Amino acid sequence: MVALGLSHGLTGCILTAEKSDPALDLPPSYRYARGNPHAALPKLEWWRGFRSRELTVLMEEAQVANLDIAAAVARIVQADAQARVVGAALLPVIDFDASATRLRPPGGPDRATLRVALNASYELDFWGKNRATLRAAEEGAVASRYDQEVVALSVLALVANQYFVVLSSQDRLRIAQDNLRAALRVLDAIKQRREVGTASELDVAQQESVVATQRAVLPTLEQLVLQNKTTLAVLIGRTPEEVSVRGGSLMRLALPRVTPGLPSELLTQRPDIREAEALLAAADANVYAARAAFLPTIQLTGEGGFLSNALKSLFRPESAFYSVAAGLTQPIFDGFRLKGLLNVQQGRQEELLQLYRGTVISAFADVENALIAVQQTAERERRQREVVESSRRAFDLSETRLREGTIDLVTLLNTQQTLFQAQDVLAQVRLARFQAIVSLFLALGGGWQRPGELRSPVLQTGRSGP
Repeated sequence: MVALGLSHGLTGCILTAEKSDPALDLPPSYRYARGNPHAALPKLEWWRGFRSRELTVLMEEAQVANLDIAAAVARIVQADAQARVVGAALLPVIDFDASATRLRPPGGPDRATLRVALNASYELDFWGKNRATLRAAEEGAVASRYDQEVVALSVLALVANQYFVVLSSQDRLRIAQDNLRAALRVLDAIKQRREVGTASELDVAQQESVVATQRAVLPTLEQLVLQNKTTLAVLIGRTPEEVSVRGGSLMRLALPRVTPGLPSELLTQRPDIREAEALLAAADANVYAARAAFLPTIQLTGEGGFLSNALKSLFRPESAFYSVAAGLTQPIFDGFRLKGLLNVQQGRQEELLQLYRGTVISAFADVENALIAVQQTAERERRQREVVESSRRAFDLSETRLREGTIDLVTLLNTQQTLFQAQDVLAQVRLARFQAIVSLFLALGGGWQRPGELRSPVLQTGRSGP
C-alpha cells in the first residue's frame, strides 16, 4: 500500500511527457501560383487529364501488378500483425495444462498423479504503459499505409513520365525520318543541278554528308524507343515480352491545367507528410510507455483445476484445487537501463519531429519548383515553336531557291541544320513540359479527394485502431 501511495505521487512527475509540437509558420499562398488556387484542383485519377486511353490502361495495370506497390502492401500486413502482437499485452493469458506422471520411490509402491488445470495471468495496465505501446504500434500501422501511398504515387508518376519518354522518343524518330527525306530531296535537287553544270561534286558531297548524318541518328533513336518500352514494362510489373506499347505522339495529348490549392491543404494531401505525422505520434506514445516503465507493475495470476491419483476420481469435487496471487514489482536500481531506454525514445521523438518539419518544408519547395517548371517549360515550348516555324520558312525558301538556282549551298546547308536541330529540341521541350506537370501532381500528393468520393484501392488510407 505504501508503494502504491508513493506511485500515485510519482505519477504526476513521471507521466508528464508532452506531445511533440510540430507547428510551422505556413505561407498564405504559393509564390508562383497564378489566379484562383482552387480553379483546377487535381482529380483523384489525375492521369486521365492527359486524354490518353493507353496511359490510363498502363496506370491501372501498374496499380495492380507493380512489385514495389505489392511490397508496400505486404509491409501493411506486417504492421497490422505487429499491432495485434503488441495489443495482446492488454488481455489475459490463459493456458491449459494437463499432465500424467507415474513414480515409484525406492522400496515403495507405484504412484500415479493426474493433473488438469487452467493457468491465467494478467498485468494491470494501471499506468497506461501497454496502451501507449499499442498506440505506438497502431500509429506505425497507419504510417505503413501512408508509405504505401507514397510508393504508389511515385510509381504512377514514373509510369506516366516513362510513357511520355516513349512518345517523345517516337516523335524524335519521326522527326529524324522526315528530316532524312527532306535531305534526300535536297540531294536529288543538287544532283540535278550538277547534271546541268550549276553544282559541283563538292556540293553533292556536302549534302551526302548531311544525309549520312541523318541516317546515323536513326539507329540511336530506334534503340531509345525500344529500351524505353522495356523500362515501361518493368514499371507495370510485366516482362517486356508481355507488354505491347503502341505509343503515339506527345503533340496529340492534352495538357491538363492544375492549380495547387492552399499551402495548408498540402498537409493533408501529401502522403509523406501524413506518414511523418503518424511516425511522430508513434514516437510520442513510445516516450510515454518508456516513462511508465519506471512505475510499479501489478501482476495477477490464477490457477484452477483437478488433481488426483486415479482417472476415475480426477473430476470429482474433492479433487479440485485453485490458487490466486497478486504481485507488485517496482524497479529500484537497474544500472540506469530504464533511463537509457527513455533517452533513446526521447531522442527518436526529437529526430522524427525534425524530420516531420523537414518533410513539410520540402513539400512546399516541391510545389513551388513544380509551378516554376510548369510555367517556364510552357514559355520555352512557345518560343521553341517560333524557332521551328521561322526555321521551316527559311528551309522552304532555301529549297525553292535551290531549284531556281538562286542560292548558294552554304546557306542551304545552314537552314537544313537549323531546322533539323530546332525540331528535335522542340520534341525534348515538349517532353519537359509534360514531366513538369507530372512533377506538380507528385508534389501535390496526387489526386485530391472530394467529399463523397472514395479513394482508389491502391491509394486507400486508413487507420488501424484509435
